[in-house]
Amino acid sequence: MIREQDRERDVLLEVAGVDAYYGLSHILFDVSLRAARGEAVALLGRNGAGKSTTLKAIMGLVPPRAGRVVFRGEDLAGQPAHVICRKGIGFVPEDRRIFPDLTVRENLEVGRRPEKNGNWRRSVERAFELFPALRALAQRRGHSLSGGEQQMLAIARTLMGNPALLLLDEPSEGLAPVVVETMLEHILRLKQEGITILMSEQNLHFATRVSDRAYILEKGRIQYEGTMAALATNEETRRKYLMV
Repeated sequence: MIREQDRERDVLLEVAGVDAYYGLSHILFDVSLRAARGEAVALLGRNGAGKSTTLKAIMGLVPPRAGRVVFRGEDLAGQPAHVICRKGIGFVPEDRRIFPDLTVRENLEVGRRPEKNGNWRRSVERAFELFPALRALAQRRGHSLSGGEQQMLAIARTLMGNPALLLLDEPSEGLAPVVVETMLEHILRLKQEGITILMSEQNLHFATRVSDRAYILEKGRIQYEGTMAALATNEETRRKYLMV
C-alpha cells in the first residue's frame, strides 16, 4: 500500500476538471483524479457511468473540452492519441482490438517501439515471461484465441511500448471466473514491476484484489474517492453507486 505522503510526492497522473462530450452529449463533468507511480487505481460505477470515457479522455481518443490531463508534469489534454502513447501511456480497450489475422507473435511485434538508439524497449521474449500462456500460442492467429487469451495478448502488446501508465478498460469483462483469477495474478505482477495502473471495472471483487484506491463515477461525475479498504467497509456507498 502506498502511503498518502508518498502518493502526494510522486504523482504520475493528475486529471483535473475534465469535461468530455460525444457530439453534443455532455458525458464527463469536472472529473478529477490522481494516480501515483506504482499505484493501481480503480474507476468503479454502473454501465454508462463514464468510466470508459474517462480513460479515453486521458488517452486523447475523446479529447477533453475543458480541464487538464497532466502526465509526468506535462499537460497532454488535446494532444492526439499517438503522441500520448509515445509519452508513456498505454491503453487496452474493452474490445481488445487485437489483429485477428496475425499470429500472437506478430501481434506483439506490431506493438514494439524502438529506443532512440534503435534497440527494442521490450522484447517479445519478455512478454512471454510475463504471460507464459502466450508462448505456446505464439503461432496461433488472433481470431482463434479464447477471450482470456485475447485479453492477455492485448495487454502484452500494449506493454511492448513500455508504458509507465497502463489504462485497462474492463479487464475482467466476459471472462470465466477461473480466467479472471489468472488475469488478476498477471495484473498484480505488472503492479509489482512498478507499472502504474488505472482501470475501469464493474467487478468489485476483482478491483478490490488489485487496487489501492478507487473512484466511483455516477452519471459522469466523481461521487466517491477513497482507499479500497475504506470502500469495503462503506456499505451505504456501495449500495448507492455500485449495486444494480
